[in-house]
Amino acid sequence: MNAKPFNILFLCTANSARSIMAEALMNHMSHGRFTAYSAGSSPKGSVIPEVLALLANLPYPVEVLRSKSWDEFARPEAPVMDFVFTVCDETAELACPTWPGNPMVGHWGVADPATFEGTPAQKAANYASILRQIRTRIELFLIRQQKESSDAQNVDHGNAANHENAVKW
Repeated sequence: MNAKPFNILFLCTANSARSIMAEALMNHMSHGRFTAYSAGSSPKGSVIPEVLALLANLPYPVEVLRSKSWDEFARPEAPVMDFVFTVCDETAELACPTWPGNPMVGHWGVADPATFEGTPAQKAANYASILRQIRTRIELFLIRQQKESSDAQNVDHGNAANHENAVKW
């Protein structure tokens, strides 16, 4: 495990649902290996109440979650990101700012729960479904990061037999 956690930024247009979910889940699930942040290209200014209600079930302080602009993370004094993921197709198509540190970037397209039409119970079920999708992606990401870290440590310790696995994607 690294002494210093990796920084990861999740981006969405409004920063009111999906990216907020990803920030909270990563901070909860990574057990300190990652420090997650979220932001939006056109932030709504508030987090959707249904999202806060879902996340309140985690032992994670939801009062720290807020909708914010991605400009906060493009400033020189911002935390340097190791990873940046877009979680909505609209943001993935935009010209993103230049992130300090030249992070690895990726896209996890997830449907926008805020656009779902239905009864309150159907909407709640849809938000829960989106949360599960994001949780699954984070679980897989963390498993892969752990494996790659382990493989790299084996190579660093002179175990040449593992070198081939350490460099494969």
